[in-house]
Amino acid sequence: MSVLRFGRLEVETTNEDAVMFPNDGITKGDVIDYYLSVADRMLPHLRDRPLSFQRYTGGIGKPGFFQKDTPGHYPDWIATLPVRKKGGENCQVVADQPAALAYLANNRVVTMHGALSSGPDLRKPDRFIFDLDPSVDDFSLVRRAADVVREVVEDLGLACYLQTTGSRGLHVVSPIKPQHDFEEVNAAARRVAEIVVDHDPDSFTIERLKADRGDRLLIDYFRNAYAQTSVVPYSIRAKDGAPVATPIHWDELPTLPNGAQSFDIKSVPVRLAEIDDPWKRINRSARSMKKVLERLSR
Repeated sequence: MSVLRFGRLEVETTNEDAVMFPNDGITKGDVIDYYLSVADRMLPHLRDRPLSFQRYTGGIGKPGFFQKDTPGHYPDWIATLPVRKKGGENCQVVADQPAALAYLANNRVVTMHGALSSGPDLRKPDRFIFDLDPSVDDFSLVRRAADVVREVVEDLGLACYLQTTGSRGLHVVSPIKPQHDFEEVNAAARRVAEIVVDHDPDSFTIERLKADRGDRLLIDYFRNAYAQTSVVPYSIRAKDGAPVATPIHWDELPTLPNGAQSFDIKSVPVRLAEIDDPWKRINRSARSMKKVLERLSR
């Protein structure tokens, strides 16, 4: 056991040598160290945003589980926000400081998923997102889909940011002002997805069922809904190699060396020391959806 100090706060870490990624020898201590090394870049994207987690108490070689509600034994300095659900609400963690990242990693949190809205009013999203989910192992199709989504979204007057998911696809994300409810934003997202599919219906689809997709790539707009989440920037994914969901510049898209898993727990801290933050201006780029909604309704 060791103690990490963050000003007046202390986080006790235990079993740092426990192996979390058995095929790579990556330990719980490595995961804690990673999250602290990226805290400065990661925290601005988590602040005031309720999180859900994938935890692996026996490492990723054994089944993990999702956690939404905050356990009663969590310290009172861990910030939380209530998220409505059918029959009540979840009190979900908000990671607003490095100590929270250390505490979560020590509790064997591997992956963090964030809401598309931030407090205090979670009914109005501040992110507009498309998850590009390929049905086949063809990252060239993911690249092409990202370019088409960007063209459509920027034509509507919104800023566009790009992130590898650390899994199979990419996220195209637009920051928006929290002025409209999820129902309105979801309707707009569906219309954008339909426009993208119309561009190439043989390659893209909005069919949710895999059986209905064939080899087409899903333009997943469905997560633009209350209490839905997306993997947060710089989160580790529970896959061999510990790939990381990583914000990238658009001009990096054609040359990603390993598709959506081009960055990992070892390479990301080095990368952040060498390049400008691709999402540095994302919050300042938030734009109103009012004209977008009006245009799409026509």
